[in-house]
Amino acid sequence: MEKLATGLSRKSGLVPGTLVHVGDLDQHPVRISVIEYDADRVQERLVTSTEDCVPHEGGKGVTWVNVEGVHDVQIIERIGECFGLHPLLLEDVMNTEQRPKIEEYGDYLYIVVRMLYEKSREDDDTMDIDSEQVSFVVGPNILFSFLEDPGDVFDPVRKRIRENRGRVRKHGADYLAYALMDVIVDNYFTVLERFGDLAEDLEQDAMGSPTSDTLQDIQLMKRAMIQVRRAVWPLRDVVNVMIRGDSRLIKRTTVVFLRDVYDHVIRVVDIVETYREMLGGLMEIYLSNVSNRMNEVMKVLTVIATIFIPLTFVAGVYGMNFDHMPELHWEHGYWYVWAIMLSVGLVMLLYFRKKKWF
Repeated sequence: MEKLATGLSRKSGLVPGTLVHVGDLDQHPVRISVIEYDADRVQERLVTSTEDCVPHEGGKGVTWVNVEGVHDVQIIERIGECFGLHPLLLEDVMNTEQRPKIEEYGDYLYIVVRMLYEKSREDDDTMDIDSEQVSFVVGPNILFSFLEDPGDVFDPVRKRIRENRGRVRKHGADYLAYALMDVIVDNYFTVLERFGDLAEDLEQDAMGSPTSDTLQDIQLMKRAMIQVRRAVWPLRDVVNVMIRGDSRLIKRTTVVFLRDVYDHVIRVVDIVETYREMLGGLMEIYLSNVSNRMNEVMKVLTVIATIFIPLTFVAGVYGMNFDHMPELHWEHGYWYVWAIMLSVGLVMLLYFRKKKWF
């Protein structure tokens, strides 16, 4: 994905609430879908123009407005004007580098969650994880979800709404927010399961015959786990605030289900920390293995050099150009020297072998 050339620096000196998109530069058109439902009916429609946007009048039903694409300032500004959303809230929606958080704006509750997915790679031996900001605006009987790109993991929730399965049609917008957050958190387990399989294969490579590619794979996996940790750790506090907060927008009946999401987030945090320690251990195993291989090579070279030191001494002595050297005129002197040299080398070799130096 092409990165925006100017990001947060574009907001420098601007009035608070000025809408500036910060994040990846997207080319797709903004898509707005609306689902209105209650216990007896459900209606879906696509909003092709912001002129079709009408203020929410409330009622007993729930309206879910899903916006795919937050890069168009005019559209986001129009949605804010139509539904009375705070300018600071809209500013955070367009700043896609937010960490998970929760804020209350009068009649609306603003929640930021990170959705994780695996980038497609030609190499199946490792993975690259990217995170997408998902902003929820929870109001009385209305919920907005703002996504950076088309596509999400919310199809199971849509199916439950269409088929009237579960409790989602019988509860308000706060329960819908719980259901969407629960799907996002459940998707974390899918990503981490794939990560765990690759980490096990990487561990075998690191303990076997690691190469420079093994080190690169470890680094990529560590980077991916950093992405997961950034998305999960703050989310724990967000869900905890929703459970323990006193916002009138979160009903007590929904708090019971949010506790389940909190439990899942804690489990994800534990898995993430386990994998981080595992990757740190893999780095140590890799470095240790490479060091051991280097030590083995140096050991062999040292043994060879040590054996040849006395042989070089003997060859050096008999290579001196003196006229009066007794051994030079022996009839079998050449073979005697060879026998001495081979005997010295063999004795040293047996001695090193006995000491288990190689």
